[in-house]
Formats: sequence, C-alpha cells, structure tokens
Amino acid sequence: MQLTGAQIVIECLKEQGVDTVFGYPGGTILNVYDALYQHSGEIRHILTSHEQGAAHAADGYARATGKVGVCMATSGPGATNLVTGIATAYMDSVPMVAITANVNLPLLGKDSFQEVDIAGVTMPITKHGYIVKNVEILADTIRKAFHIAKSGRPGPVLVDITKDVTAAVCEYTPRTPGPVERVNRYTKDELNRVRDLITKAEKPYIYLGGGAVISGAYEEVAEFAELADAPVCDTLMGKGAFDGNSDRYTGMIGMHGTKTSNLGVSECDLLIALGARFSDRVIGNPKRFAEHAKIVHIDIDAAEINKNIHADASLVGDLKSVLADLNAGLTKQSNPEWMAHIRELKEKYPLKYDTSVLSCPYIMETIDRVTDGQALITTDVGQHQMWAAQYYHYTKPRTFLSSGGLGTMGYGLGACIGAQLGQPDKVCINIAGDGCFRMNMQELATASRYNIPIIQVVINNHVLGMVRQWQTLFYGKRYSQTVLQDKVDFCKVAEGLGCEAMRVTAKEEVEPAVRKAIGLKAPVLIECIIPEDDKVFPMVPAGAPISEVFDGDDLK
Repeated sequence: MQLTGAQIVIECLKEQGVDTVFGYPGGTILNVYDALYQHSGEIRHILTSHEQGAAHAADGYARATGKVGVCMATSGPGATNLVTGIATAYMDSVPMVAITANVNLPLLGKDSFQEVDIAGVTMPITKHGYIVKNVEILADTIRKAFHIAKSGRPGPVLVDITKDVTAAVCEYTPRTPGPVERVNRYTKDELNRVRDLITKAEKPYIYLGGGAVISGAYEEVAEFAELADAPVCDTLMGKGAFDGNSDRYTGMIGMHGTKTSNLGVSECDLLIALGARFSDRVIGNPKRFAEHAKIVHIDIDAAEINKNIHADASLVGDLKSVLADLNAGLTKQSNPEWMAHIRELKEKYPLKYDTSVLSCPYIMETIDRVTDGQALITTDVGQHQMWAAQYYHYTKPRTFLSSGGLGTMGYGLGACIGAQLGQPDKVCINIAGDGCFRMNMQELATASRYNIPIIQVVINNHVLGMVRQWQTLFYGKRYSQTVLQDKVDFCKVAEGLGCEAMRVTAKEEVEPAVRKAIGLKAPVLIECIIPEDDKVFPMVPAGAPISEVFDGDDLK
C-alpha cells in the first residue's frame, strides 16, 4: 500500500506493539502528529509538559514493563530537550526509541530555523542513531531501531527524520517483528571453571546489578543463592531482583550500602557479580575492593568484563539463561560458618535512624507497611533516593525505578507517570527531594490532565540535602548555594496544576496521608517537612575502600 512517511512511522509503531507514546509536537513533526491523530484509538499519546518529561516517562514505562519506551519531539530545542532523558536511559541500559523530526533535506546544514544535528549530539549516549533522508528506508530503519534498543544490553536509539520524508509517499509492506535472540558466548569449560570456584569457596558473596532485573532472572537468582549457600547484596539498579525480605539479603553495597554488605564483601573469598558493572559508587577504591576474593563476573556485555575490576572467571551472556545453565550442573553447597557470620553482622549493624522526629526513613517504612511492599517506587536523586533504597523492602523486580548511572535530578516524576501507565494496577509513588522536585514539577500538570493516579512525595528539608551532607562532612560546613529557604509553596503549586495536595509535619500524619492519597485514585502531592541536617548513613567517602564504611555513631 502507498503511505506517507508519517503514516509509515505510525504503522511501524503498531507493528512493534507500541500502545503508548510520550511527546510534544512542533513544526517539523506535524505530519507525524497528524497521522497519529488518525490512530488515536490504537496508540495513546501522552502530551507532557516538557520534552524532558516525555523522555523520562518513556524510560519509566520501559523499566516498569520491560517493553521499549517511545518518545517524540520536534526539531531543534524539542530534540535537544530529550538529551538528558536519553542519556539517563543509556547509562541504565533502558530500551527506548526517540523519534525526532528535522528540517527539510535541502535546509540541512544551513543553520536553518530550529535545525540541530541531533544524531550527532546524541551519538555518545545512544546505542545507535539514524537520520532518515529517504522515505524508502524509513520502515526498515524504525524496525532496526526497535531491534537494537531491546537486543543484547538494551539502550536508547534515536531516529531523526527530515520533514520532507514524513510527507513523501512510498510503498509500505507490513512485517511482523521476529524474536530477539539472546546469544551466550561461553564454553562448557568456562562454565565448569565458575562451578569449580563456587564449589571451592568457603565465603562466597553474590553481588546483584541491574542486569538481573533487565534479564528477568528473579527465579534463577533465588535458586542460585540457595545452591551456592551465599548471602546477597545489590546495587541501586539491582533492587527487587532478589527478595529484600530474605534472610540471605544483606542490603545495598557501596557508598551508602549497609555495613554488613560492605564488610562482608571485603571479607569474602569469592565474589560473584551478576549483571553488574562495578561502578565507582559500588567499589570505592578499586585496589582495595574485595581484595581477599576471586571474582566471577557474569554479564551480557563483554565490554564490562575486566573494565573496572579484574575477573578471575567470566561468562558473557543473558543472565537468565546463563544462570539456568550454571544452576543445572551446580551441586548444593553448605557454608554454615560463613552464613552465621553474616547473620551476626546483620544483627550488629542494622540500619537505624532518629525515631524521635519525622524523617524520610520513617516515611519509607510507613509507605512499605501501608502498601504491603507492593507499590512501584520511583525516585529522583539524592538523600531521599538512598533512603528509599534502604528502608523500603523490594521483593519483586521492576518495582524500584531510579536514575543510577547519570544521577538525573528531575527524573522521578516523569518516570512515575510512565510507570503508572505501563502498570495501571500498581500504586505508583515518586519520592523526590525539594531540590529535585523543582526541576520538573510542571509534569504534575501532565498527571492532572490525564488523571494519572500517581502519588508525589516531596521530602522537603529546604536544602540540597546530599550536597549539604558533603559540605558538612568534608567542606567545613560552608553551605555554598545549597539552602533553599524561599517562598515556594509546593502544595499551592500542586493545586494550581490540578492536583490534590497535603502537607505532613509530624510522624502521626504520615500514614493517614498515604492512605488518603491511595484512596483518591488521582494525582496527589504529599509534602513532608523534615530536618535540614538529616544525613544518609552508612557512608563511604569517595575513593575510600568500602571496608571503611561509617555511620553517625562512628562520627561521635
């Protein structure tokens, strides 16, 4: 059939099973939006308040569902406003396709109105990027973009289309997408080498990263932990890949990880990294990281092996299928003394906070209790992010969404909107600090426009909390530009943008507010006022060994 380029874009989205698109229209992408109008019953378009919100919403939709998230923007500033969201997705291996339109082909390279080389701009932060100048290759390009986004280690792909291509006509033939193949690149000898190391280990430790969530290896990880008889820690991105209520679980590892995880990994004789990249925030001083242990690294991306930490053995492949192979030939291990030692560490070094005042840890524990741990939590970046990771027990994958690699302030609200649309039966709650919330709070208007029942919790300490914590500990309490004492009223802002709003100033007000917000089934903001000098502990100074983890008691 003969279709315009714009119609081909929509047909290709339908081919890929896309049901939701986030975006903001403009001049060069008008043809696509006109075609989208004709298919509004098949593809739901969410008009965000800012293109960055569209990118974060597509990201949140992808993380919550495992599908490819899709966002759209016009040329020039519309396209560049997607950049932070694309980079966020790239750093955290999120499958996303960003579709932008550019000026007509004859105007390219002439500094035309709203022209920018968005493919060039995003080259370092995408798995691949295309600029389509010929309608004949448009359909295949979009198909390739989706395949690349979800194959191997997932990530964002950009498709930029000149406006004249969206108007041009050519023959379109529908095609059903084929399955994404997961190719494992290891031998039986390498598999047996890993089994041998596990069998010989007396103090094994499992370190889970985001790859365990992406691969859907929840059941395989649980079986592996039992077979290896090992404790389990996770990274920020690995939350939910292992049951946070399990006796084997020791909490997060790294800069704000638990003392048990940091000390346990520092003592272990075998560290098994599953879908993790040995980030600097996890390993601290690389020369002192797990220095008594042999390292086994299992990851889908061969480039990660030996990049930050030398591995004594490695397996490259999709974690779910790799663990299925590994578990099939692994005899049940028994390490009673090691597991008893880890239990002692957990009893000696529990997470704790000041229970006499309203605090974010108390708020997170209350949300955990009220939702029975079944909510989907998104966060922004900073102290509240760490508290949300520490004090809510994640028992299932894809229930904790946060910007890990890029650390994007303003990520959470858009991501929460996308997640709720992808998982409408979930209670979706975004935890943000007052500094982060200011970045993209206009997306409350998006939530109210479509009556998307998200709960926005603002942890308001009237400062940039994490930066202030560093200024307190390492910069002589010189609070340069981190105090936010001004006249902004977040509750009035939320109401002005069409949402319900509540302010919480005492512990006894938290549970009623959360229960009311859930019951309203509408977008709600809960502002929680906490002390300005609350700190996230435990903590490891940047560049120090994780064995030098300290908390508030140590400072005293």
